Amino acid sequence: RLEEFLKKEVDLELSTLPDFEERVIDVSEVEQLMNSINAIPAPCAPVINPQAPNAATGTSLRVCWGLFSDDTVECYQLCYKPVCYNERHGDGQAEHTLKVKETYCTITDLLPNTQYEFWVSALNASGISPPSERAVYVTAPSPPTIKNKKIRSCENAALVCWESRDINPVDSYTVEL
Repeated sequence: RLEEFLKKEVDLELSTLPDFEERVIDVSEVEQLMNSINAIPAPCAPVINPQAPNAATGTSLRVCWGLFSDDTVECYQLCYKPVCYNERHGDGQAEHTLKVKETYCTITDLLPNTQYEFWVSALNASGISPPSERAVYVTAPSPPTIKNKKIRSCENAALVCWESRDINPVDSYTVEL
């Protein structure tokens, strides 16, 4: 039977055209509901950490912060500027901004023994958070210059003199023998 059926020519044309109605469906309410479900709020303000021990060199600082909520964050905006107590630095008051993916950043090309003010904001598709509180970090002082011509020594003592190359005063020095 199959062989006979396959030998027959079959006409697949429909005798009448189907009659379709054109319907316009209003999905605006559903769209609005879906958009409200998928919308994420702008993040809360991050919390900047105080300077950690050993987080500074003479020309760099490692700054860390955290986000104490489960907000969605795409990146962070870290801002900083030197803290100037006088006009000695001139254009040193310029504010710098960096975009960072992580919750930490190492900033380089800084001045030795200088205080810098940092603050950070979080960003996502909905917007930017308020800035964090500001935190002051300080770079390490430059190593002092030993005055070789002023070194004196005897059997039980030595006199070593040095001078600081830093503009700001240094709290203390450690002498190692």
